[in-house]
Amino acid sequence: MGLLDKNKTNKKKTTDKTNQRPLGACIVTKSLLEGTSQLKWMFRENNGIGTGWVALGHTDTQEYINQAENLAVVDFSTLMEIEPVVRNVFYMPIGADLEFISDGMYFVNTRTGEEIREPVKHPLQMAFERNLKFLNQETYDISFFQNLFCKTEKMEIITVGEVDFPTGNVVLADPMVYLGNEKYQTTLEKQIPKGSYDVELAMIRSALAGVRVAAARLKISDQIALRYEIAMPKGFEPADLQKPGVFSFFGVDAGLACFADAMTAKEYKTFLEEWHREYPNGNLYEDYFAPLFAENVKSGVAMETGAGNFLLWKLPKSGKKLVMFASGMGDGIYSAYWGFDQNDNITELVIPFMNPEYFS
Repeated sequence: MGLLDKNKTNKKKTTDKTNQRPLGACIVTKSLLEGTSQLKWMFRENNGIGTGWVALGHTDTQEYINQAENLAVVDFSTLMEIEPVVRNVFYMPIGADLEFISDGMYFVNTRTGEEIREPVKHPLQMAFERNLKFLNQETYDISFFQNLFCKTEKMEIITVGEVDFPTGNVVLADPMVYLGNEKYQTTLEKQIPKGSYDVELAMIRSALAGVRVAAARLKISDQIALRYEIAMPKGFEPADLQKPGVFSFFGVDAGLACFADAMTAKEYKTFLEEWHREYPNGNLYEDYFAPLFAENVKSGVAMETGAGNFLLWKLPKSGKKLVMFASGMGDGIYSAYWGFDQNDNITELVIPFMNPEYFS
């Protein structure tokens, strides 16, 4: 293909790309833009310009790139029009240093020698997948639980309020989908003393994921937990996990979870039935709970943490309280863990949603 034809092709592609979503600025040499060189080197640095990516052509000398007039700032989508394979490395981190192998149409990481032939996933997607594999293990090191509720620069611990337990039978469920449905909510085997207990949320401020609920804790006593045990549903013990069809987790399909008493769950079912009879075409979350969550954003605790993804709610008739909270990264399956003190008494119940190390 002649240079004239190449320029015509590039011009057509440039017209097509006007409908693409902007990806962020990058620096390219004008030799690449003008088609007088082919892509050879890419590196990503914290240069304060958009994505931080810099792309150089195979004929570009150090003297050439040292002259500012030979550089241009364009959107990364423009670089994709010149060489579509660059989309594979878009999400590589600051510090990436790559050589483009044009005959094989792939990149080589000059620091590690690794060949990059497939798209590199977004860091949030990688963290999400890693977290997914981490959750629901039968046991964790005690330090994991301790660190979840340790205040740091990126972790804030907030007390939302008390949940009422008139029977001491603990229910875990998604309140928008499964709470009140005895078939699908999870009632735990172990009971706690009747009473009202605080719910604490470990809030993470993540550059990747934003402000999220990393874990929730039902604080049953002030004693320090010295060991943890996976919380099993009614009729099962941890040893039963080895049996086919036995699971510890509860399901979340609307991005919310809650701690509730079994009696409260039954009353909640009645509330749902009455609400749907009164509003047959209504949406429980959008029409009833969303305004309450929105109002809660204005509360002191929510404003201090920059989050409004929790709600202390009372049943309209009985006034029994339960706490609803966002489940980390959203829908999924989650297990809870009992904490025991030095006398082997239950001191807390923890639901981990996120491993903060993956989202820092």
